[in-house]
Amino acid sequence: MSNTCIRVLADPVQIKECRESISRIDTSLNEMAKVYNLAGSAVRLKILYLLNKEDEMCPCDLSDVLDISVGGISQHLRKLKDAGMVKDKKVGQTIFYSLVEGRSAVLMPTLENLLQENNNQLTI
Repeated sequence: MSNTCIRVLADPVQIKECRESISRIDTSLNEMAKVYNLAGSAVRLKILYLLNKEDEMCPCDLSDVLDISVGGISQHLRKLKDAGMVKDKKVGQTIFYSLVEGRSAVLMPTLENLLQENNNQLTI
């Protein structure tokens, strides 16, 4: 089977409408791609899940839960913060991270499903 396309006749109206449609949502698509790219890391997805579940956590707690060095956790948090998906607040010597509302909205159904799956397994 070949992956070649042998088009006899192009539909210029369809092509024009599709280009315009993509153009209108291009910024949103690029933002979604960034979110999915960041969440494509299992560690970052776990961090997002935990922040969704617990509201806020410090790097040390995330390190203990995920059994990853604090330095490794901090690198993942920095990427998530640079992308605007998490925010931090300092309380004394401790920095707490939490999700930025609306910023990771595209992931919320996934995170909520994971939370529900976790809760269902607790009741079995």
